[in-house]
Amino acid sequence: MNIITIEHIAKIYQVGSEEVHALADVSLKIDKGEYVAIMGPSGSGKSTLMNILGCLDTPTHGIYNFNGVNVSEMNDNELAKIRNKEIGFVFQTFNLLARSDALHNVELPLIYAGVPSSERKERAMEALSHVGLADRMHHKPNELSGGQRQRVAIARALVTRPSIILADEPTGNLDTKTGEDIMALFNEIYEQGNTIILVTHEEYIAEHAERILRIRDGLIEKDEQVKNRYIPKKNGASKI
Repeated sequence: MNIITIEHIAKIYQVGSEEVHALADVSLKIDKGEYVAIMGPSGSGKSTLMNILGCLDTPTHGIYNFNGVNVSEMNDNELAKIRNKEIGFVFQTFNLLARSDALHNVELPLIYAGVPSSERKERAMEALSHVGLADRMHHKPNELSGGQRQRVAIARALVTRPSIILADEPTGNLDTKTGEDIMALFNEIYEQGNTIILVTHEEYIAEHAERILRIRDGLIEKDEQVKNRYIPKKNGASKI
């Protein structure tokens, strides 16, 4: 079942008197439960595609159906509701509130969604336990390591039980070992049936996914299945 269907999407920015075609003519389908990596050099259009997939931006032309709903012509308020309910975001820079503990950071999307306090706390605790941080829920970000902060961000992405997890360079600020631990966690989330879209510039990170979309000059240059996907383990990764 397609969770994402994009048909002839284009995104054009006006920069002074010049038109910049960030995306030219992109069509793709992503199924529920897929693990997809998006790769491309700087300026290729991968960030623009990610912003459209994440309902952070709208296309200039084309149709974007998300979970059977045409979101390509929604206004900002409608897009915000889709983002909060349907999409879990994980960013390179974690984007945590410095003065709030891990539990409150994870609760935030549920606060915006109007979930009652008792249910909110229970779900946030469950999400933190899921990522191995049950004993760190009252720690603030500056009391956590980089890897633990990213785990808090992943718990926050999971707490709304979204349709997709959209991860933008999730290991970019982490050392290799910690990054591999985070990719192992993404693999667990994927194996539990979640849809993951991962944006990265690193080939070995992309190879954790089952499918790689390669973007160049605003077009999908290549759409390929990963034949020997990395399966991360606690002490490293193995290829299958």
